[in-house]
Amino acid sequence: PPSPLIENYLREASFWHVATIGRRCKLNPKLISALIERWRLETHTFHLSCGECTIILEDVQLQLGLLVDGSALTGWAGYEIHSWSQGRILLK
Repeated sequence: PPSPLIENYLREASFWHVATIGRRCKLNPKLISALIERWRLETHTFHLSCGECTIILEDVQLQLGLLVDGSALTGWAGYEIHSWSQGRILLK
């Protein structure tokens, strides 16, 4: 479980449910092994008997209930986090 020190921040950012994903799930080691064997790192796809399968951001958004809105931020943008507001990070 996430540290109690950050729980309030996660809740305020509407991200708490993501931090607790998997707690009630039973993992199937054979299924995970099969998926790992079919993963192709160079193309970021699973090669299955029915064809190729790619996981995209929309899939993750739907599975985890995340808000994906606006431009993507990758790497360092040179901003400091100012505050949280309605599940969004406000930057200085």
